[in-house]
Amino acid sequence: MEWVVPIAVAIITGPVVVILQKLRKENTSQHAESRGLLEHLVIKIDNMDDKLDAHIADPTPHKAKDIA
Repeated sequence: MEWVVPIAVAIITGPVVVILQKLRKENTSQHAESRGLLEHLVIKIDNMDDKLDAHIADPTPHKAKDIA
């Protein structure tokens, strides 16, 4: 009767492990997508920083197309 416990544990934990592995893969892909968006955001902020530095150095009014 000692063999019942390991079989019961395997039957219960097997599907749980499969589900956790599937969730882990989805989580990894979501993190990769978020990282890409954050990198894009950093580039945008750097561009805004450069424009602000240029404006502080030369505060004369510029047309909208001069800034873009």
